[in-house]
Amino acid sequence: MPKHLPDLNSLISHIALYNNENAYEKLFKSLFPSLYRFCFYLLKSRELAEEVASDVMITLWRDREKLTEIKNIKVYAFVIARNLSLNVLNKHSKQEWVSLDDIEFEIILDNLNPEQILINDELKKKLEVATEKLPSQCKLVFKLIKEDGLSYKETASILNISPKTVDAHLVTAIKKMSNVLKAEFNLM
Repeated sequence: MPKHLPDLNSLISHIALYNNENAYEKLFKSLFPSLYRFCFYLLKSRELAEEVASDVMITLWRDREKLTEIKNIKVYAFVIARNLSLNVLNKHSKQEWVSLDDIEFEIILDNLNPEQILINDELKKKLEVATEKLPSQCKLVFKLIKEDGLSYKETASILNISPKTVDAHLVTAIKKMSNVLKAEFNLM
């Protein structure tokens, strides 16, 4: 479930208008983890993902005066991350391209106490197996919408696909997840 972020528009205003470093730190803490995961899925390297996610945040600070012109800072940051990641991939291998269909990621379910961990462990494993069986782009759409809380339109913009394609991928993912849950709880 996506975490509720501080009011990004307020942070952006304080950064752009007052060069407020505390607001930038809050923006960094809000965006960096999701950007890092997204870059890691594309680059499959922790070091490169951290470097690119950091570059995105540096770009936001460097261009802070213009940030108030941007409608959705989160989508803007993800698009920068996508473009920088693709540039890194292109730079590191002129012959080897990474398709969005080749992207893999892992869903992490946060549990609050040891009892819940024990109860949910088997279900978690089954959901992870079901997720791993999803086509890679379908997994990425599922992650961006369900984990990072992005809208269909935002996800489409980040992945450079249509919102209808995003919907189709999400429907596929949810059907497979619900089949696992139905089987687990004998609802079939």
